[in-house]
Amino acid sequence: MSRGMYQVPKAYNEPVKSYAPGSPERKELKNKLQELRTREIDIPMYIGGKEVRTDDRREVHPPHDHKHLLGYYYFGTADHVNQAIEAALDARPGWQALDWDHRASIFLKAADLISGPYRAKINAATMLAQSKNVFQAEIDAACEMADFLRFNVEFMADIYNQQPISEKGIWNRMDQRPLEGFVYAITPFNFTSIAGNLPSAPALMGNVVVWKPAENQVYSAQVLMEIFMEAGLPDGVINMIMVPGPVGGKIMSMHPDFVGVHFTGSTEVFKKIWKAIGDNVAIHNTYPKIVGETGGKDFVVVHKTANVKSVVTALARGAFEYQGQKCSAASRAYIPDNLWPEINKLLVKDVKSFKMGGPEDFTNFINAVIDEAAFEKIASYIVHAKHDPLCEIIAGGNYDKTVGYFIEPTVIVTTDPQYKSMQEEIFGPVLTIYVYPAEEFEQTLEMVDKTSPYALTGSIFARDRWAIDLAFNKLVNSAGNFYINDKPTGAVVGQQPFGGARASGTNDKSGSYINLLRWVSPRTIKENFNPPEDYNYPFMEEA
Repeated sequence: MSRGMYQVPKAYNEPVKSYAPGSPERKELKNKLQELRTREIDIPMYIGGKEVRTDDRREVHPPHDHKHLLGYYYFGTADHVNQAIEAALDARPGWQALDWDHRASIFLKAADLISGPYRAKINAATMLAQSKNVFQAEIDAACEMADFLRFNVEFMADIYNQQPISEKGIWNRMDQRPLEGFVYAITPFNFTSIAGNLPSAPALMGNVVVWKPAENQVYSAQVLMEIFMEAGLPDGVINMIMVPGPVGGKIMSMHPDFVGVHFTGSTEVFKKIWKAIGDNVAIHNTYPKIVGETGGKDFVVVHKTANVKSVVTALARGAFEYQGQKCSAASRAYIPDNLWPEINKLLVKDVKSFKMGGPEDFTNFINAVIDEAAFEKIASYIVHAKHDPLCEIIAGGNYDKTVGYFIEPTVIVTTDPQYKSMQEEIFGPVLTIYVYPAEEFEQTLEMVDKTSPYALTGSIFARDRWAIDLAFNKLVNSAGNFYINDKPTGAVVGQQPFGGARASGTNDKSGSYINLLRWVSPRTIKENFNPPEDYNYPFMEEA
């Protein structure tokens, strides 16, 4: 039982290491990459603290070298979903009774493990199995994951410290209770940090979790589970299962003790989850919390006064880092005709200079897309543009899956502002540009707002402050994360809480206290030190 009003350590953003030639972190990571490439690992499910294996053993391959075998993971069934739920519910009483400072200590230790002794391992796992270059792995797997854990502890303390006022003779308190059941976390392949944050954020607030990582991310998910266990997370608090999405979703939505879903993935899957929960709402013991971040069709709008070199760099990085496999990636751009000739020349030059290959070679800027299904989908957009008279491919346009799932960063210029690649999420290294008359800036802003159903991220480039103010107001509902003279990617925990609305999700802002508030149920407590002993009020007396 706690006997103090504890202050948690001040959260900070983990410094990003350079991995420059000759640096100790570069040497350590190179050695870890070689070690992991030369051995096959075994990735079980984790249910109630026990390793669970099945007869359905599946291979893990690097997307950039799909003939190489990294290891195996075990695929489960409906029985394993039910076992994980039972294990979570069994762990719930003890976990919810544990004082908050002990929960905080576990995840603060996990942050130090990630940024310290496990840094090379979690980065190497992310690079090999998710095909991220060293910088993209470092800012994601090591730094952002540690940031989530440290800042979430600080946010938790802030939430607990927010208390109501009390009048004389009365003490009012607010009790932030964990939810009365289990949370189901469904995580994507593209960010190891998101995969770790979605189960750990509800767990930090005292909840128990069933976690279904993406099959393409199980290699680094295994490392996360190692870290959580070494940090002292009790058995059953987070249970990791690999099962078919529809199977897990059906059992989740029909279980009476289901209290919430923490989701990052596609818009269409999220809609199905929402509908399934609604169809079964009468079964649930409480109304489930539905928290989701889905897709994006993120924009860059350029004003005629913008700095050309800044625009080009923002497009090159924002559209093509991690092969455009970010829900925040710049995928449509609106360029004024007065700047287009220079932007065209410099952007094509940059894109043609990109070096592409496996992430083990640190000089590669571009790596492979995640799997064959993604490869085929992305390639289909390129093929469509090649045969559409309204489109011109000015850079890239080639792809090859002989060795790995490699797609050249591709820039499409279209004369149709409603062209399909201006509207639909591609989730790959494809940027579509529409060149507009420079004097039609305001009309273009209206077009940006109406073209896509998504509203995740977007940016405006301009020197003219009136233009910035106009975009700020015209696009007020077009992006949950809005950037001024910066690329629309790279949100930092504690600095730019992340999330969008419309078809992009519930905008519950991961990396902020807003998200953590979704995983508690507040109870107001009023204690009267001098309760009345007579029901009569003064107004009732005779005049």
